[in-house]
Amino acid sequence: MANEIENEMTPEVQEANEKEFGKTFANQELDEENSEEPPSFQEDEKKVAMEMKPRKKKALIEFRCRVEDAILGNYLLGKSNNYVCRKESAKEIEQLKEITLWGVPLMPSKCHVGTDIVLLKFLKAKDYKIHEAFEMLRQTLKWRKEFKADEILEESLVPDFEKVAYLNSRDKEGHPLYYNIYGALKDKQMHYKILGSEDNCERFLRLRVQYMEKGIKELNFEPGGTDSVVQIIDLKNSSGPATKKLCSVFQRYWMLLQDHYPELIHRNIIINVPLWYYVSHVLSSRLKTQRMNNKIVFARPGKVPEILLKYVSPENLPVEYGGLKRENDNEFFSEDKVSEQKVRANASESIQIPAPEAGVTIVWDLTVVGWDVSYKEEFVPDDEGSYKVLLQQEKEKKGGESVRNSFYISEPGKIVITIDNFMLKKKKVLYRYKTKPTFPM
Repeated sequence: MANEIENEMTPEVQEANEKEFGKTFANQELDEENSEEPPSFQEDEKKVAMEMKPRKKKALIEFRCRVEDAILGNYLLGKSNNYVCRKESAKEIEQLKEITLWGVPLMPSKCHVGTDIVLLKFLKAKDYKIHEAFEMLRQTLKWRKEFKADEILEESLVPDFEKVAYLNSRDKEGHPLYYNIYGALKDKQMHYKILGSEDNCERFLRLRVQYMEKGIKELNFEPGGTDSVVQIIDLKNSSGPATKKLCSVFQRYWMLLQDHYPELIHRNIIINVPLWYYVSHVLSSRLKTQRMNNKIVFARPGKVPEILLKYVSPENLPVEYGGLKRENDNEFFSEDKVSEQKVRANASESIQIPAPEAGVTIVWDLTVVGWDVSYKEEFVPDDEGSYKVLLQQEKEKKGGESVRNSFYISEPGKIVITIDNFMLKKKKVLYRYKTKPTFPM
């Protein structure tokens, strides 16, 4: 399966043999520990035409004219039929004038704000070669018609597919997050349900496209808008020698992305990368463009929360990946502020949650990036004559999901959470809390 993923993606690790692989693996670990927050880079299509380089600006103008002529000449979808009467031809041209892609009108003279952004994606994918970009656009429109991509959102395909792929929240820059869980296909029942026959394989391919179309619905094709998605590909429990059917479906899917969804993937984050994938990649891949490499991020199993939190805020990152987001959460929402506190190496820090009023319940979420700490929770009353209440005795926590707890406040005081970091590197604590009025039973 690694080869199918590599058709679309080339990781930062690019060496020639197994000896270099070991060196690369060590260097990557050092880079991860010292890395800063990733910079936000603007896509070329988000810049107004005056900010573009002359060559690219000229290519866009010529491409616009080419598309306009193809619509008015009735050959956008292929050569026009000379045997069609003039009335029928005029009708086809009127239909072409209304043609859209991803909800954006393609006819430049309509002056829609998103037209140039969409056209630029095809130009950029073909290095601003007008003829190649035009052919790519034409083939995309023909494929969408044959594949019925515009109607695919209305289809009800395979149940339980959310175990394999799902959309969940956005990254820090506003890009929709599209999760792909390859390990879910290791389950024999799920594997048979999705890939048990040729018809099932076709439905699975359509499901992949359906979720891509769902992500596109969340985009904003306007200057400065979010016009691409982020894919998070989880390789946990994925098998090395994947089945022939699975490889075939993934290969077709990656080809569809490459041919008909240009520049719609802002970044690929591959997490829980097993050793077999690294070895397979190092022995088979070749260095591609720096632009493509900038879109690829790798996270080894022990680094998943640390890497993902660089790109996704904790309130939008699911708890299984080290964030604070829980499904169907009635306590916290993405708008609830998350605080951060650092714990130095070989040191202890305390987080104090004030509880000045009695008759309320305090609820809190907490996670430590990378964990490997010990922590305890207690309620400390303001009245020195009252007793402390131990809510969570001190215990060592190696990893896992975030901790959520609550406590009814019967007298003024504070919740004190003590984090003991016994490691040789500092730790980051992320937490949030809220107070709820409560009537005692």
